[in-house]
Amino acid sequence: MAETTWTAVCRLDAVLPERGVAVLLGDEQVAVFRTFDGRLFALSNVDPFSDASVLSRGIVGDRGGEPTVASPIYKQVFSLVTGGCLDAPEVRVRTFPVRASDGMIQVGLSR
Repeated sequence: MAETTWTAVCRLDAVLPERGVAVLLGDEQVAVFRTFDGRLFALSNVDPFSDASVLSRGIVGDRGGEPTVASPIYKQVFSLVTGGCLDAPEVRVRTFPVRASDGMIQVGLSR
């Protein structure tokens, strides 16, 4: 079974509700999002349609109750839960475990 290594990436209060921030974990760019209800999500920051590292700057919302982010480039919508593209089901971005601990957001990487 893979072991998860947790890395503190920023203070919880640094991520406003319905916004994202980009963090660098080693050579991996990760977008961390906080929703209005306080849930945290983390996925790859790279938009697979433009190959630009921009998902953290996308528009956070929901589609049918599922929390989402729309890429700021071509506007494809990705599930914050699964990383799947709701506009092109064959495309997905990597998701990461994320949690809040002692006022810090931590992102997990499996090894």
